[in-house]
Amino acid sequence: MYLELFKLTELPFRLSPDPAFLYLSKHHARAKAYMESTIWFTDGFVIITGEIGSGKTTLIETFLSELEKDVVVAQINQTQVSPIEFLQSVLAQFGFQPFKMKKAELLSTLNNFLIEQYANGRRVLLIVDEAQNLTNRVLEEIRMLSGIETTKEKVLRIILAGQPELNEKLNSSELIQLAQRVRLRFHLTPLSQADTAAYIHHRLEVAGSQGRQIFTEDAIRPVFRYTGGTPRLINTLCDTAMMAAFAQDRDHVTLEDIQSAIEELQWVEFAERSVRLETLKIETTGKQHGMALGHILVGMGGKTVAERDLVPGRLIIGRTSDNDLQIDSKFVSRHHAQVITTLQGCVIEDLNSTNGVYMRSKRVRRQILNDGDVFLIGQHEIMYIDDRHSRARSAGDEPFDGTDTLAHDPPDEDETSD
Repeated sequence: MYLELFKLTELPFRLSPDPAFLYLSKHHARAKAYMESTIWFTDGFVIITGEIGSGKTTLIETFLSELEKDVVVAQINQTQVSPIEFLQSVLAQFGFQPFKMKKAELLSTLNNFLIEQYANGRRVLLIVDEAQNLTNRVLEEIRMLSGIETTKEKVLRIILAGQPELNEKLNSSELIQLAQRVRLRFHLTPLSQADTAAYIHHRLEVAGSQGRQIFTEDAIRPVFRYTGGTPRLINTLCDTAMMAAFAQDRDHVTLEDIQSAIEELQWVEFAERSVRLETLKIETTGKQHGMALGHILVGMGGKTVAERDLVPGRLIIGRTSDNDLQIDSKFVSRHHAQVITTLQGCVIEDLNSTNGVYMRSKRVRRQILNDGDVFLIGQHEIMYIDDRHSRARSAGDEPFDGTDTLAHDPPDEDETSD
């Protein structure tokens, strides 16, 4: 990699949520302060929302790394679960083996554990990430847990973090009682232009730049325009630009390298991208009314293992359960790729995954899909069907038999995903 050329000790723009690299903008600092308040106040819980890549997970990991030893934590990341599975997950985090317990036993065990911890002077914290995926029934269970108390105070502190859809759920008429229990609610906004520059310098300094100016001033300016101040997108663009500079054997990143990275990623300015996404939302809730414009078939070993309809909007593909399409494989990244569907067509876009997206033996960053196209994610082949061309064709009529495959070797067994 480029570490030796840039005289760095570690990669500055990794996507993993490393607390050492956290840049505390005013908004991030405020969100962290709200999280910390849960340790001292038990009269309700805290909601933190933000778009994908806004830094929620890194903020949580930093907050957890600074907790005192008398705080007992259950951290839940798998949120597409039933109420019983959720309660089992919480107890498993506390060291129990609850998977044969019935609901009454689960609740009794959890209640006794919380009272016992309180009696021993310990504070108990429940953090749920990707909480927008929780069903209303699970959210109602969380509300009930928040009511467990001694004669003096509540005994369970709760933080829910998720994408903006979480706020929409909490504002629904079905969850009025839950919304009334929320003490603090904060939305994590993107970085400002000044914070974007400070964020880049901060991560480079943590990685060992020792004050050296690795990015020229004119190279930093376009980063905000193309990322909108979203930390994950900043990381993607800056890492790609550093690779472009490395290819030229240059120990600093110039405007030319940023432009080269933008071309490789096939990005448009963030404002234009936001307009497109807003259009997608309008299309989704407007005249299409959820009508599928196409669908994808996921194949593995010559068999169809999954199918998803494509309506206007984004379909995120990745390894973890918070994705719209989960592919549980070590060759697939946490958030690997997204399929963007509009009235005009579909596009597959790599989300800076480790093993990439391949079409016809070529790794692609962003590619318009045509009816019948097959792309490879890890060891899974995914076929795109444009239903606008033929409404008569369906997955049942033409099963995915693996004959339209890619001439690309799957990742080696020792490759790892992020």
